[in-house]
Amino acid sequence: MFRRAFWFTAGAAAGVWATTKVNRQLKKLTPESLAAQAADKAVEAGHRLKDFALDVKAGMTQREDELNDALGLHEDPARLDNVTALPGPRRLRAIENTKTTHRPNLSYDRNEDH
Repeated sequence: MFRRAFWFTAGAAAGVWATTKVNRQLKKLTPESLAAQAADKAVEAGHRLKDFALDVKAGMTQREDELNDALGLHEDPARLDNVTALPGPRRLRAIENTKTTHRPNLSYDRNEDH
């Protein structure tokens, strides 16, 4: 008799546990729940993209500062427009290179490809 009562109670407990487990899974699959999950994932992805963009911006600023130091470009606080220029010899070479570069005037015919 005790053995039957034990197994009856164990079976009832297993049935209750299984029923609650199935009901929880069914509630997760309702349209409202799926929409909420998708919204949460979208917000999370947005935060990750924002963090990525901030990291890229910080890296760009750091690299720009490194390049400015390497080229000898420094912002002059006395200048109102904060535009930097290359030092004398480098500036002259840069100006000479822009004058001597030759770019041929090539036209592109789209019909040649077909």
